[in-house]
Amino acid sequence: MFSHICVGSNDLVAAKTFYDAVFATMGATPLMADPAAGRLAYGHNGSNFMVVTPVDGNEATFANGGTVGFSMDSTEAVDAWHAAGCAAGGRSCEDAPGLREFPFGKLYLAYLRDPQNNKLCAMHHVQG
Repeated sequence: MFSHICVGSNDLVAAKTFYDAVFATMGATPLMADPAAGRLAYGHNGSNFMVVTPVDGNEATFANGGTVGFSMDSTEAVDAWHAAGCAAGGRSCEDAPGLREFPFGKLYLAYLRDPQNNKLCAMHHVQG
């Protein structure tokens, strides 16, 4: 459905530390790491995620109400992603990682704020 997702950052060195850690747990590949040029990029399963310094020269801000979600293969992968993010400068937000039941099914979710305060979610669809 999408070609890429891009979030802004005012500190690409901190962003690189954080995203290298969380994407390593997913098996994502760093595609570009050039903080001096204002760009980081990662790829996984045909999708791309970028972290950039705003081209217009203004401060990067996060989307109030926005969340970037990542599909995970297991509950253990969600937990590893969350732990790696917390250890690499992110912070847990929303409820603690765990199972949520919705009318359409069960999801195991974990939420993080990256160093720029962008909200991220790791999600695993639970069978049954």
